[in-house]
Amino acid sequence: MSLLAVLFVGLVAAIHVYIVVLEMFLWTKPLGMKVFKTEPAFAAQSATLAANQGLYNGFLAAGLIWGLVAAEPVAFQAKVFFLACVMIAGLYGAATVSRRILFVQTVPATIALALVVLARA
Repeated sequence: MSLLAVLFVGLVAAIHVYIVVLEMFLWTKPLGMKVFKTEPAFAAQSATLAANQGLYNGFLAAGLIWGLVAAEPVAFQAKVFFLACVMIAGLYGAATVSRRILFVQTVPATIALALVVLARA
């Protein structure tokens, strides 16, 4: 169970690193506009906001990576805290932006959190 928990936490961290790259560096590029279904004019106007969102996603990824490399009990606490943050952010995003966020962020984070807690039991 512990290995599976580590793999899922790593997956959630990797998803957020990918989101960082999309929002901070590729927002106005074809891939970024395709992923987020935006037009060039909107992407150009909102690039600074997207970069700010990307930075926040970077903090989530960094916290999860910290949880993977830290010693106990900090490792467990960091993973629980940052996975809960991802879940809340995903729920808010799904309610306000796109339901797709629920499946991209919230579901993997929920599975990872369940596995982290089960691995500790």
